[in-house]
Amino acid sequence: MEPGYGLQMANPRHKTDARMRNRRNVNFPRDIPRLPLVDMANTSSLVFAGIAPHPPIMVPEVGREAIAGVRSSIDAMAALTERVIGSGSETVILISPHAPLEPDAFVAYDGPQLHADFANFRAPTATAHAELDEELLKEITRAASDTAFEVVRIRGDLDHGTAVPLYFLQRHGWHGRVVALGYSFLSNEDHLHFGNCIRAAIDKVGRRVAFIASGDLSHRLKPDAPAGYNPQAHLFDEEVVDAIRSNSTSRIVSIDQELRRTAGECGYRSMLVAIGVAQELESRCEVISYEAPFGVGYLVAQLLAAGSAGILPAQRAGRAQSGSEPAAAASGFLSEPPASAGGSKTQADRSDISGTELPALARQTIETFVKERKRIPAPESLSELLNQRAACFVSIKTLNGDLRGCIGTIAPEKNTLAEELIANAISAASRDPRFPAVRIDELTNLKYSVDVLSQPELVRLKDLDPLVYGVIVEDENGGRRGLLLPNLKGIDTAIKQVEIASRKAGIGPGTKVKLWRFRADRYREET
Repeated sequence: MEPGYGLQMANPRHKTDARMRNRRNVNFPRDIPRLPLVDMANTSSLVFAGIAPHPPIMVPEVGREAIAGVRSSIDAMAALTERVIGSGSETVILISPHAPLEPDAFVAYDGPQLHADFANFRAPTATAHAELDEELLKEITRAASDTAFEVVRIRGDLDHGTAVPLYFLQRHGWHGRVVALGYSFLSNEDHLHFGNCIRAAIDKVGRRVAFIASGDLSHRLKPDAPAGYNPQAHLFDEEVVDAIRSNSTSRIVSIDQELRRTAGECGYRSMLVAIGVAQELESRCEVISYEAPFGVGYLVAQLLAAGSAGILPAQRAGRAQSGSEPAAAASGFLSEPPASAGGSKTQADRSDISGTELPALARQTIETFVKERKRIPAPESLSELLNQRAACFVSIKTLNGDLRGCIGTIAPEKNTLAEELIANAISAASRDPRFPAVRIDELTNLKYSVDVLSQPELVRLKDLDPLVYGVIVEDENGGRRGLLLPNLKGIDTAIKQVEIASRKAGIGPGTKVKLWRFRADRYREET
């Protein structure tokens, strides 16, 4: 139960006599033929696995001023979404504890469209919509059937255990197809095996897929907690959190079941399925956030991120050709746009006539998109600058100089800078997870700048100069990377530049990293 809200109950559904006759004791695992598990560390289409909480109070339209109590979880969902986007995931599979329960079967929401709103939580305008990945769901159903499991399709709006994570994925910029599942009363081992079936289906379909286990930890952490208080309940959360921090998810599988019941959790079986999905792949666990402000434990965590996370198909091709270009995230956002150290116009700060067309195109793109919800085409007649192929960042500021949005690409994804700029301008106005989408009434108070990036080059620390070069930091496995543009206010040494970029990427202190440097030419509007 979430604080202040009752349980959302599903309508009972009729079951056929045949299914009723075929019921069995659900307290023991069935004799399951094991799926062949091969070393897929470099071949699996599963590119991300994680855990997300689902209290409706996290949704701003529901929680209103109370969201201050779950700010860490809200921010962590932005970070989790960034990783899903960076993985290049085309589909997200969600499994929830609050879908209608079948004693001896798993459930899946039927399509073709999936819908959720928060009308039951007094916020009918807060919604989430997605297209069902029908092909993947059929393959999951087939793989489960081959292993003696049943997947039953259900109709109706998504439950809040699914809706809350999906709401934040879409709010922070991920848009793709979805498979929404619910777990069952089957044994713990069955849930692990069902996870194996899901991964087999993912690899059979062959598209990049992320898996999110929705669930909250103990509901009994404080005397005023919604499920009452138990002084031992915190031990369950501590064991789960420590198991993830130590990259030992097997400890979650073998956790004391009496302790689990004491905790009154609702996420354990979701986590088991996620562990089964990622089983025998190289785990990369990380606790992004944990908090328990209302007596319920809210965990945002990563269980797996593929080594190629963040590389889109076009970028993989470019990387293969160059041999030294770092993987680029689908979108990168800056905590602060670059600030010129001085008042003179340098190569990195160009407001001269040759570059005025870039911020002008950013302005036209954003104003058209915000007013008409249309993406403008690239101009028919392109200058030499806009016709080149290059990565860029688009920054939006208020006339007072406050950042309002900043999104960009490290490696070019489009054929021309004009197309790259248009795509990034729309993302900066509508998909920067730190800000709400730009509104029509704000347009007259905004100004724009565009940073055009040079081709990154692999370097050593001594080759960096934070006033001249931006930096890309990547861990040795290529799973995590961070970027900082050059000439940022307060960053005056290469060591500080690398430390901050590493921290943005979630790369721990002392970790060996690869470094790339690049130049950035800035084109800004005169005001």
